[in-house]
Amino acid sequence: MLCLCGCASLRGPRAPAGPAPSPPPAAAEPATAPPGAERRALMVATATGMLGQPYRFGGAAPGGFDCSGLVVYAAGAAGLSLPRTAQEQLHSGVAVKRAELQAGDLVFLHLKRKELHVGIALDQARFIHAPSSGGHVRVDSLAAPPYAGGFLTARRVLQGGAPARSEH
Repeated sequence: MLCLCGCASLRGPRAPAGPAPSPPPAAAEPATAPPGAERRALMVATATGMLGQPYRFGGAAPGGFDCSGLVVYAAGAAGLSLPRTAQEQLHSGVAVKRAELQAGDLVFLHLKRKELHVGIALDQARFIHAPSSGGHVRVDSLAAPPYAGGFLTARRVLQGGAPARSEH
């Protein structure tokens, strides 16, 4: 399963990041969305295609990502519109137990220097994320420090062939 992460900090306003990035270009829009498993696979493939891209605060496009920007970019490639910040993404989809993680689920963590961090699950053990300043988009284990002790929750944003309904 692939897990993607993004970060959000409540410590100050975001620096302007230039014009709003567009999701990756898609081929001709199909009449119906592909099944959920295909959309999750596309979300994961888009995120893993960004491995090595640098962390950039406010970034949401190739050339630089923050944690929530990577999630928005990958979800957009799968035809899913998500809110821009990790805090807002925390309310998207439906809650999932850690033992039930699937590729494409969002994983939320509380880390020492981050109030909230988000990534995309690759499976039940690993996730992909944009970690922090000086870092690059990478895959990490949810069982390794500092992530093992920081797991907060997971959210399924794609269920069946449609976006999962949010719980408000």
